[in-house]
Amino acid sequence: MLKMARDRYGADYSDRRSPTTPAGGLPYRLMHLGNESSLLAIVLPPAAAAVAVQEAWASGEAVAVIDPRDPSFRIEERLSTLRPTEVLDANGRRVWSDRDGEGEPVAAGVAAIVATSGTTSEPRWVILDENALEASAFAVHAALGVDPIDDTWLACVPLTGVAGLAILARSFHTGSPLIVHDRFDTAAVARAPQQGATLVSLVPTTLARLLDAGAPVDQFHHILLGGAPAPPGLLARARASGAHVTTTYGLTETGGGCVHNGHPMIGVEVTIDPKTDEILIRGQITMSGYRLDEPATKAAFTPDGALRTGDLGRMLPGGVLQVGDRRKDVIISGGVNVSPTAVEHVLLLHPAIRDVCVVGLPDPEWGERVVAFVVPVRKGLPPSLADMRAFAQSRLSGPELPREIRMVEEIPRSPGGKLLRRLLPR
Repeated sequence: MLKMARDRYGADYSDRRSPTTPAGGLPYRLMHLGNESSLLAIVLPPAAAAVAVQEAWASGEAVAVIDPRDPSFRIEERLSTLRPTEVLDANGRRVWSDRDGEGEPVAAGVAAIVATSGTTSEPRWVILDENALEASAFAVHAALGVDPIDDTWLACVPLTGVAGLAILARSFHTGSPLIVHDRFDTAAVARAPQQGATLVSLVPTTLARLLDAGAPVDQFHHILLGGAPAPPGLLARARASGAHVTTTYGLTETGGGCVHNGHPMIGVEVTIDPKTDEILIRGQITMSGYRLDEPATKAAFTPDGALRTGDLGRMLPGGVLQVGDRRKDVIISGGVNVSPTAVEHVLLLHPAIRDVCVVGLPDPEWGERVVAFVVPVRKGLPPSLADMRAFAQSRLSGPELPREIRMVEEIPRSPGGKLLRRLLPR
């Protein structure tokens, strides 16, 4: 039904059924991982990387996936900060070392090391152990009612991030079939249900592309939507088309989404810090720490062991979590806290704005001023600041209205769809 790879790690891997179900029909167990302390960095195209990851897990090795399409200096930079014991790439498998010495082994029980998206700082390497991946896989399948025989996961998100790795872990742990795409391609994803795909993880941008193309999104049993807040109207539009969309909230540090449609998954406890409004998470799904960074690991947890998410939120009636902005992203203008996400959602309704990102820049009078970086629908007809403020004034308070507008070619985002505000020109 799907094109199979011609060789073990060849470049012709484009789609492939998961090798996770042995002849006896039972999936491998994550509890068998981590008996060794080696860390394998896999620098292969997505489908080949998926096979290599699951083979490494089956033999008890920890893995980290790096995109071979990145510039060579970036790959070397990642390897240098990761410090794996071995590397697997198109040239085969080798022991890794650089001018600073050999690689560093991992603790027993570690299954994967995953880079954060780097939304507010340089990416860190997150340590996820076998228990975290196992707990997350069970919880997601229980929440969605996944049938490991009839349901098939489609991986069209980067395997270098936690969303892609989590799909591999679900397939590995439960034996669910798996289809891997080399990258997100609207036409290929639209055809995927005809090839058996029933479950898919998307970000708002990719879901919007599918809807714009008239793709049969209703043929997926479940669409997990995460990575970034959904723009206004996107969920209503998707559900009006018959799509079964579940919004997710989570971090690399929680092994991916751990809150579905505002409700914590099985085994996940979510609380709000009463002093700071920061979302705190407890459960087996949380990370062990940051690789080779003990100070950052210590700072990431409260004294009683809760993970500090860095996100603001509140609990609504019925125990529903409402997620706000990153604490570091909140703009303080004239003593008023301004949510950049709330401003962005209003500005995206403007007919002349295709994409937007809002940040706070230093201001001698207000402390910070609200600045909108805008990608116009038509390059030659950008909206003016006056027009944008007039459009938004009935929906935003005075401090929330942008005081400056800057035109850009594109808004920087992570492969998972998150805004990278720190990369905007200042």
